[in-house]
Amino acid sequence: MELKYLYTFQTIVEEGSFSKAAEKLNYTQSTITFQIGQLEQELSAKLFEKIGRRMVLTKAGEQLIPYVSDVLNSVERMHCFKSDLSTYQGAIHIGVGETLLCYKLPPVLKEFCNRAPKARLFLHSMNCYDIRNELLNGTLDLGVFYEEVGGFGSNLAIHPLNTYPVILVASPDIKAQYPDFTTPNQQIPVPFIINEPTCIFRQIFEQYLRDKSIVLDHTIELWSIPTIKNLVRNNVGITFLPRFSVEKELESGSLVEIPTDMSTPFITAVCGSHVNKWQSPLMKLFVELCTTIV
Repeated sequence: MELKYLYTFQTIVEEGSFSKAAEKLNYTQSTITFQIGQLEQELSAKLFEKIGRRMVLTKAGEQLIPYVSDVLNSVERMHCFKSDLSTYQGAIHIGVGETLLCYKLPPVLKEFCNRAPKARLFLHSMNCYDIRNELLNGTLDLGVFYEEVGGFGSNLAIHPLNTYPVILVASPDIKAQYPDFTTPNQQIPVPFIINEPTCIFRQIFEQYLRDKSIVLDHTIELWSIPTIKNLVRNNVGITFLPRFSVEKELESGSLVEIPTDMSTPFITAVCGSHVNKWQSPLMKLFVELCTTIV
């Protein structure tokens, strides 16, 4: 059995289609089809079936996934065994929440690159729920995200990093106009500026608003923390972010904190990986740096 057939099978599962796998592997689609046909012939089992216009995994295909992962993980371990492990060679794929990537990870990344100059680091700024899901399906090697997403079960190995306060902030002018976010049953004509609906901070604050029956004007949804802060500094609205991400603005006075009645406005950063994922020297180094620095 050729390893490239297993790599092709794994890539189809990860990418979700034959065509996307062909694009990623730089194969023609006929090559992908041929390789899967050869693998099915060797295993005497149908791995994919056509439903509508899509090729989907059969039951046998689903059962094959962990076996393929085990084989390819073993191959990865053999490659590292051949290398001089002290040089930390190889590739590592890491997903990181945006606030952590912008404000907490730079010292970690600097030290990682200093100690592993031959490593190939693939870094992805991602939503924390997506990080959790990609760790669970094996797409990422490591994730640095917030524990509050939950849903780990016994499938993820989690290393707690630090706990941080989350605060409501505005410009001094907006706070002067709308200082009260504690009195229930009120309408406050100011926008809430935040990123996607699955953002942990957004979910915490929106639940607080529901509990207090406080209604804001509307929500401005953006994908960049620096852009969100810039709009808030310019009196466009309010936002709810980890204190570490607005520390400089609080010190300069361009942003100010607005008090709330939240009893536990804290979030916990963690570094995680799948429990069945082999811990390569690069992964161990990155986890060590995170637990020391973040």
